[in-house]
Amino acid sequence: MSNFIVGLTGGIASGKSEVSRRFEALGIVVADADIAAREVVAQGSPVLAEIAKRFGSDILLADGSLDRARLRQLIFADAEERRALEAITHPAIRARVREVCAAAESPYAIAAIPLLTEVGGRAAYDWLDRILVVDAPEAVQHARLLRRDTIDAALADRMIQAQASRAQRLALADDVIVNDGHPDQLQVHIEALDLRYRELAVGRAADL
Repeated sequence: MSNFIVGLTGGIASGKSEVSRRFEALGIVVADADIAAREVVAQGSPVLAEIAKRFGSDILLADGSLDRARLRQLIFADAEERRALEAITHPAIRARVREVCAAAESPYAIAAIPLLTEVGGRAAYDWLDRILVVDAPEAVQHARLLRRDTIDAALADRMIQAQASRAQRLALADDVIVNDGHPDQLQVHIEALDLRYRELAVGRAADL
């Protein structure tokens, strides 16, 4: 069981997934809130039933699963709808992420939480020992979204603006990785942080 948990966050298309993969390659368990989000809205789940009740049955596909494309269009077009969805899903996501971190057998665990700033930061996740922010300029995020999601520029803008600002995310950070270049440039920073987190985890274990 891991007694030291690092929260990993960053804006959309900042490179959080790449950072997560590189920590995993070093043997660290990553509890991904995006994966937890898919798990908690699985077909037949109580959370999915609540979503259908709030947004209407046409938010479901013919097989009863969530129409993710339709839901994404709805929530990025209307901030109130986005907040309604978050109120339904985030408590279940938070519980699932904590469960995975608590069960981790690596020296420390990472909780990858894209919307950490938006859902209350440390107040909502008071069990995080440290917060790592993956940072990228907005122009870089925008270009990556166009390439990654094959969407138009207007939707990319809405997706970025729907999130917290860079300044708000950075205000939470204990550590920052700037990811505005080639992914391979990340490795030296990740290895240094991994060493630091292992040391902090050992210190935490000694205090218990």
